[in-house]
Amino acid sequence: MSQAKYIGMDVHQATIAVAVLDNRGKLIMECILETKAATILEFLEGLRGVSR
Repeated sequence: MSQAKYIGMDVHQATIAVAVLDNRGKLIMECILETKAATILEFLEGLRGVSR
């Protein structure tokens, strides 16, 4: 079974609203991040461990 994840981001000046979907389109996570490179990279690296 595919472990692909699809990420949607609504980017604003101070924050980013993020939604993560699995390969079937099921929402597995949503959150709000601050618009800083370190925060975004940390979030993306953490997705490797996300499971359904």
